[in-house]
Amino acid sequence: MILAIVGRPNVGKSTLFNRLTGTKHAIVDETSGVTRDRLYGKAEWSGREFSVIDTGGYVRNSDDIFEEEIRKQVDIAIEEAHVVLFVVDVTSGVTDLDNSVAEILRKSKKKVILAVNKVDNNARIIESHEFYKFGLGEPFCISSINGSGTGELLDEVIKYVETDLPAELEIPKFAVVGRPNVGKSSLVNALLGEERNIVTPISGTTRDSIYTRYNKYGHDFYLVDTAGLRKKGKVNEDLEFFSVMRSIRAIENADVCLLMLDAAQGLEAQDMNIIKVILKNNKGLVVLVNKWDLYEKDTNTSKHYIEQIKQKIAPFVDIPIIFTSTVTKQRINKVLEEAMRVHENRQRRISTAKLNDIMLEVIASYPPPAVKGKYVKVKYVTQLNTHYPSFVFFCNLPQYVTDAYKRYLENKLRDKFDFTGTPIQIYMRKK
Repeated sequence: MILAIVGRPNVGKSTLFNRLTGTKHAIVDETSGVTRDRLYGKAEWSGREFSVIDTGGYVRNSDDIFEEEIRKQVDIAIEEAHVVLFVVDVTSGVTDLDNSVAEILRKSKKKVILAVNKVDNNARIIESHEFYKFGLGEPFCISSINGSGTGELLDEVIKYVETDLPAELEIPKFAVVGRPNVGKSSLVNALLGEERNIVTPISGTTRDSIYTRYNKYGHDFYLVDTAGLRKKGKVNEDLEFFSVMRSIRAIENADVCLLMLDAAQGLEAQDMNIIKVILKNNKGLVVLVNKWDLYEKDTNTSKHYIEQIKQKIAPFVDIPIIFTSTVTKQRINKVLEEAMRVHENRQRRISTAKLNDIMLEVIASYPPPAVKGKYVKVKYVTQLNTHYPSFVFFCNLPQYVTDAYKRYLENKLRDKFDFTGTPIQIYMRKK
């Protein structure tokens, strides 16, 4: 489930985002073009997990287009999110811009939750009653700075987190993601071809996802298409925020993500954002460098290109990178083969006996470095029963195991077993 936080500037959207996601990023930064990692996060409440999007950072810092940019964000949030959290500021009361946002939200059929921020005393609770005039239901009085009222707000939010999803076939879901105009639609069309009788459009697990089943040449999977299946009305297709929102929704519904790049443009900042979302959701990843037929190259071009990509995405470099052309259908079949391989790797289960035989020997040959004269002794390792590869190493002093050593363990797991294309989570526990 995606929760989008909307509202005019300086009402506390970013502060609320940080509180909901448990992050400690900068609360406010008025500079245009700052890092946007903080705009996407995962939140958990009462055992239910959902995604949170802070729309504020996508509004350009320019007075003449401020209102128009905010309108765009609200339009996109309505279109792409499952629930919209409308944040207002009790200290400034209802403004014209608040009214404009409320009017858009009233006309939508999307679930809207109204949060009145900066309510940190009884007098402000009374002042919050002014916001009933929006006609968006009872406002939740909160203070994103000290956290008061956020529990009740989250109780309301998780009512809309789906727990019992419709029954589906147990086949992989592959999402085609990437920036606009890199060839996502062309890839989908190339994969599906003209034999339309062999594909069956069905509703996805959430009301906004559209899956197409691919069942031929020995492959059987759902293709989660993020390219041009729904008209966006007045929303600009090339808006970065739209690209992020649509990608997040597709990533969360997928097992493996096919990230498409334009060969001429390479791996850009927006692609890195999408990769971070994929890794945060522990999904499989295959990188497709499209339009390779148009790219000027020599003998070592592909090798250098791969090195550049891996340098940017380090330390997670154990991924397939395929050079394709959706026009000539170059390596289209290899795309499917690698996607299936990554899906199998993501499902791989290693027996506890085998893990201990191999990994304890690996650890003995290069044990964790001593900290403050104390030595970490790893006694036991097992794989968790999760949808992605995750391993618990039981030891006497888990707090002294560094991130660098966890990366060493991850690299050894990749060396000994095939986990190409899938993130691995390493946990250290007291034993």
